[in-house]
Amino acid sequence: MKSFSYEQQRSNEGRNAPCKGCDSQYDIHISDAKMARLVEIASRSRATVEDEEYGRRLAICSACPDLQYGTTCRHCGCLVQVRAKLAESTCPYPYASQWA
Repeated sequence: MKSFSYEQQRSNEGRNAPCKGCDSQYDIHISDAKMARLVEIASRSRATVEDEEYGRRLAICSACPDLQYGTTCRHCGCLVQVRAKLAESTCPYPYASQWA
């Protein structure tokens, strides 16, 4: 008989659990105020893009079929409003950045 460690048992339990986006017990939506605060915190010590470029990037992300919940990129799991504001960021779309 094979025995499993506690960590292995917890890992196996997690595989069968629904994702947070599919489970109604979680509220995965982020308010506009909280999102603005997250963007502000992330951009404190990093170079950011101008508002025009930020708007262009957000428009591209908003039209992307891989945007989830209006905030999250399916390819990298980032909050697109944060990623779009940071100058060093690129679009994680496979094979070719959509921001180019």
